[in-house]
Amino acid sequence: MNIQDQVNYNRIAEAIAYIQTNFKDQPNLDDVAEKVNLSPFHFQRIFNEWAGTSPKKFLQYISVNYAKKLLTEKQATLFDAAYETGLSSTSRLHDMFVNIEGMTPAEYKNGGRNLVINYSFAESPFGRIIIASTSKGVCYMAFNEDETQSFLDLKCKFPNATFRQNLDLLQQNALFIFQHDWSKLNQIKLHLKGTSFQLKVWEALLQIPLGSLSTYGSIARKIELPNASRAVGTAIGSNPVAFLIPCHRVIQSSGSFGGYMWGPTRKTAMIGWEASQVNPE
Repeated sequence: MNIQDQVNYNRIAEAIAYIQTNFKDQPNLDDVAEKVNLSPFHFQRIFNEWAGTSPKKFLQYISVNYAKKLLTEKQATLFDAAYETGLSSTSRLHDMFVNIEGMTPAEYKNGGRNLVINYSFAESPFGRIIIASTSKGVCYMAFNEDETQSFLDLKCKFPNATFRQNLDLLQQNALFIFQHDWSKLNQIKLHLKGTSFQLKVWEALLQIPLGSLSTYGSIARKIELPNASRAVGTAIGSNPVAFLIPCHRVIQSSGSFGGYMWGPTRKTAMIGWEASQVNPE
């Protein structure tokens, strides 16, 4: 890291700390830029380069995370959550929630209430899985040999939803991915909840061809945030749908396969299995 990079890093670290400490005042771009002695234009550019998002979006993430705690842990009303977060109205909290979380504050507080989720268990070449779907598409898939624990993990994602153990057509179409007949892959539908950044990363993962590999840096460049490799790694680690969103196809630039939410041995097996599908002996 050269001297200028070190200076920029220190400024962004200071800006992040300032936003985290003063988010209830909802500081604007000019306020934060002045704090680190930069013009708003220059500050916005280097913040995007180093943090992988804009100062405004970062402030929104901090604000929404705080509001989430108020809504769930303290059972605050929407008005109180907006007030305590420093927002001028519940409509601002509503818009921010929809933008960041993909749901309204009330839907988040309800923890998936009124949402019906079908789930089932299946075998795959890489172990037993749980797969779950809403009326819109597959919302969750994970590897776990323990059915009881895997269902509890699913319930933690949607604590107030109604669950039915039922293998529906959405799940069946998704499970074709483990078969040699790939003709139904275009019928796989996903129902994902995530930040705009996470969704952008997951979309980039879906574009990695079967049997191919990419790196964290390549994904960062793909989404036009070349300095956001670390943030990309965090988004990949939050992938709620194993295998269908192929986070196992992302490795380190050194060539090391790196870690994997469902175990590095399983990741290695997946990479080898997919290569064999593309280039059978």
